[in-house]
Amino acid sequence: MSGFQNQLNFALIGAAGYIAPRHMKAIKETGNNLIAALDPFDSVGIIDSFFPQADFFIETERFDRHLDKLRRSGNGHVDFVSICSPNYLHDAHIRLSLRNEANAICEKPLILNPWNLAGLEEIEKETGKKIYNILQLRHHPTIIELKNRFDRLAEDGKIHDIRLTYITSRGKWYYYSWKGDIYKSGGVVTNVGIHFFDMLSWIFGELKNSTVHLKEKSKASGLLQLQKANVSWFLSLDRNDLPAKAVEKNLTTYRSIQIDDKEIEFSGGFTDLHTVSYKEILSGRGYSINDAKQSIEIVHRIRNQEASAKTGDYHPYLNTL
Repeated sequence: MSGFQNQLNFALIGAAGYIAPRHMKAIKETGNNLIAALDPFDSVGIIDSFFPQADFFIETERFDRHLDKLRRSGNGHVDFVSICSPNYLHDAHIRLSLRNEANAICEKPLILNPWNLAGLEEIEKETGKKIYNILQLRHHPTIIELKNRFDRLAEDGKIHDIRLTYITSRGKWYYYSWKGDIYKSGGVVTNVGIHFFDMLSWIFGELKNSTVHLKEKSKASGLLQLQKANVSWFLSLDRNDLPAKAVEKNLTTYRSIQIDDKEIEFSGGFTDLHTVSYKEILSGRGYSINDAKQSIEIVHRIRNQEASAKTGDYHPYLNTL
């Protein structure tokens, strides 16, 4: 596929969500048009900042009917549906999109359970439409440079030591929302960890083994053995886990990746990555089901593992809990 031409029509599912404005901005900045949006919650005034003329629906059935009528009329057919809904609904909303002869652009995780990927591939073949996953860290300049560097070093056969620490504070609301329900979000490992597991497996290769040392509602930790690296990881939503240097600066998020004891700095450069992702998709270079598969399998495996004793190369943060 060489890419998409001219102004395209988009619809968006999950317009009231945290990530939706980044998608609206990307649609706007790539010169395209949002013509319809869906969310059961009507606090969507953000649409006015981008596409005030977009139709808005709070019921999936009426949104689906609207897309179907546009398709049948030949006037204003939707080319893409951007999916920013809760994780457990992604599969259904992707199917809704392709049934309406629209390509799908979906947030991570593409789906929660890896065995559903085959069904989505089948629908792609049936409809001739494509499913794209937003894997924005793969577009971050520092991450691209890292991949290029370690691709060059691959022949030395070295297994690198990586320590991933990601703490992003969340209030009580989080656990009352769908994000706090492991059956809807996949839990902390899926909801906030999949970004990093995708990025690290993209650079350091396929999963060989996984050990889980801690698994709680607000935090988790373990060891991933990848083809070219051992990754000791710690993820937390608890502000009490923030290191002193973050607290002193009044930061609510702490992100650290050390590779062979060297800190990798990539705290900036995130704001425009969705627009970059859209540009790549519209140029025919978007990330596919196959690209998303490994990270989905990694987080699914972790989610279904029991925590074992702290032995071997466990994350040092566990000594403070």
